[in-house]
Amino acid sequence: MAAPGRRGAALLRTLLGVWQRGPDAARERVARLPSPLGCPRRCVSCAAGPAFSGPLLASASRPSGQNSALDCFLGLSQPDSSLTCRAPAVSIRKDEQDLLLVHRPDMPENPRVLRVVLLGAPNAGKSTLSNQLLGRKVFPVSKKVHTTRSQALGVITEKEAQVILLDTPGLISPAKQKRHNLELSLLEDPWKSMESADLVVVLVDVSDKWTRKQLSPQLLQCLTQFSQVPSILVMNKVDCLKHKSVLLELTAALTEGVVNGKKLKRKQAFHSQPGTHAPSPAAKSPNTQSVGNPQRTGWPHFQEIFMLSALSPEDVRTLKQYLLAQARPGPWEFHSGVLTSQTPEEICTNIIREKLLEYLPQEVPYSVQQKTVMWDEGPNGELVIEQKLLVPKESHVRILIGPKGHLISQIAQEVGRNLMDIFLCEVRLRLAVKLLK
Repeated sequence: MAAPGRRGAALLRTLLGVWQRGPDAARERVARLPSPLGCPRRCVSCAAGPAFSGPLLASASRPSGQNSALDCFLGLSQPDSSLTCRAPAVSIRKDEQDLLLVHRPDMPENPRVLRVVLLGAPNAGKSTLSNQLLGRKVFPVSKKVHTTRSQALGVITEKEAQVILLDTPGLISPAKQKRHNLELSLLEDPWKSMESADLVVVLVDVSDKWTRKQLSPQLLQCLTQFSQVPSILVMNKVDCLKHKSVLLELTAALTEGVVNGKKLKRKQAFHSQPGTHAPSPAAKSPNTQSVGNPQRTGWPHFQEIFMLSALSPEDVRTLKQYLLAQARPGPWEFHSGVLTSQTPEEICTNIIREKLLEYLPQEVPYSVQQKTVMWDEGPNGELVIEQKLLVPKESHVRILIGPKGHLISQIAQEVGRNLMDIFLCEVRLRLAVKLLK
């Protein structure tokens, strides 16, 4: 067996040789770099694995994109203008992820921390915004409501500041939870999150003409009960508005014409471009109802207003820098290598469910049961996953498989690409559709 020094020298020669041959050659290699915890850190392999086929079986195996971990190590990656720091990858091993979550934080001398709760109606874009803030897609996103079923945690760590994001389910009423037999977590988690919050981000979908002119009674009740927690308003999906001037009216309604304790005036500059956070002008006669008034439609205690598209890295960067600046002196809660509190299998299951919600019609995706039957590391360091999708009806089996198996294959490929960006390793995903007996 070669001595450690020789192995290190050999690895260095290999890396230098790859670097000399250029980026394309570099991306064909696999390297294992030491992590802060002594566990092997995965870098991306670009070798395409064999595809699994069959009417009930689909697989995904795709090479990594640009700016992989290996690219960064070799200095081949291009600077990303949307992020000041590259988000860490998530380990494919649950024990490694659990160890990292309880590991002593590697904080600097003057650490700062901020716990942020994202609140809003179902499908307002909370998970999309969280993913953009984190720099990786770790939370499921879908146009259908109730994609997020329980509270999920994400961590942003830059320099001395750590921001902990609590992505909550959309606020619903007890009557709706009972009527649709929804999980109790959909009702309780947003309220539980508020108990430890330092800042509340209220997200409003300004493209929804039915809900955009007022905050929901459940949201107002939550803000009222925790009125001591500072809050900001984020007006999302402004890119969907044909006439940006409508933001003036919406701002007045959602804030009751008051921001940071001051009435907004029409003579103040109003920028309707996405990504701004300048206070907007108020209505002529701002409403100054008491906090507990049941007829209230807005919240006059927001400290700031942001207008953005959660899909735009440039827009979200302004909000991200604001959150980092709001962090208060205090110890970090997590190691800088932590991106999310979710287990690797939870991330995988959620991303698959996202695709089911996206591609399956009506109530079909809500009846699918997911069961992971294989989660293993292949001989070349790739992650091999097999998950069964159990459906109650034969007609659902045919819908999920699609003509000639195209739909289930497309879902597997898209999930595989998402997982490779999260885990930074090659992923081979097999999905098997079965009739629930």
